[in-house]
Amino acid sequence: MNEQSPTAAHYFQSMEAALDGLQRFLSMDTEVNRASRIMGPYVERLATSFACWRNRLGFMEQFRISRAESGFPVFQNLLELENDRKTAPERLSAIPAADLLREEMADFILRQKSFPSDLQARMAERLYLEEIGKGQLFSPFILPETVNVDVNTKTRRPAYGVRWATFDGSQMLPIIYALVTEDSSPKIADILVTKDGTLNEDVEIQLPVGGLLNPELAKPFDAFAEKNSAYGLSPLTIARNLDRDFADLHPKRLQRAILGPFYSAGITENNARVNDIISKVRKPENAWVLTWTVQEVFSKNEKPAKSGWFSSTPAEEEFHINTDDLEATRQGVSLYEKHALVPHDAYQALYAEGEADNIFAGYKVHVISGHNIVSQV
Repeated sequence: MNEQSPTAAHYFQSMEAALDGLQRFLSMDTEVNRASRIMGPYVERLATSFACWRNRLGFMEQFRISRAESGFPVFQNLLELENDRKTAPERLSAIPAADLLREEMADFILRQKSFPSDLQARMAERLYLEEIGKGQLFSPFILPETVNVDVNTKTRRPAYGVRWATFDGSQMLPIIYALVTEDSSPKIADILVTKDGTLNEDVEIQLPVGGLLNPELAKPFDAFAEKNSAYGLSPLTIARNLDRDFADLHPKRLQRAILGPFYSAGITENNARVNDIISKVRKPENAWVLTWTVQEVFSKNEKPAKSGWFSSTPAEEEFHINTDDLEATRQGVSLYEKHALVPHDAYQALYAEGEADNIFAGYKVHVISGHNIVSQV
């Protein structure tokens, strides 16, 4: 793809519309998207990354997406973006200011009677490097942060709400995690929990906190999250690994949001029938479908720790898997939801072809119509 190609313009236009629509949906205070709201800050990061990639095409032609699978950029693009972020200040210092570049472009046009392609590329590079510094990007791995602290009055343990994200390089999919875990570390309990078993309000906690709130476990937890966030690991496996690797952490609920696949008419090839139908939509910014899946596994019981003369066993969580649902069993989850966000024009095209029911079977469908989003179509 390059900036001048209709394909690139179409892709970025449709992806921008999709992420904008998703952000609006996630901001709605409704029951249907409560679990999906874990995606909010990371969707914003993703939108910033796409804005950067679009500017980058002004001076670098190479940009590849996973056309046949996820519809998202390939992993190499994230690595290049991360590398450019680190070198941006140094590179910016070597590029003239934007106002000076504009003057040079105007002077070139007047004198040469042609378009200043080289100067335009320099301007695009400057805008790109400036954009990188404006907001947080969706990196290959986004470190955990504690966003909520509470106390389980029964166990008298502090409970943390922790979130992090990754971009899976094998599936080319953004994945977001949200964890609720109790902490039985004696030192932490003495600080955070009062004698009445409530959160100590005298302890000021400026949320969000980078990493796990427990400083002794923060770095090991970061390493664990980076190692155990791949798409190929089920939520059940990740929760069990966490329960096994940290004696003082007791995972009670793990949510995972997998963003994608993304379908864009004339660009992606991940569903020929969907792409064929939405290609008939007149406006490119409305010729797309964005899907995501929210998975959850929760603990139904905690086996208490046992101590003996010759051996001891730590506390162990028993996670609920819905064995009545074959798909939930396959995914290794207690429950899951599949969502689809669709512009009204694209939904009408699919409906008119009699394909809407088949394509969206098992999905909660959210249709964008102007500034409104109608759910549960």
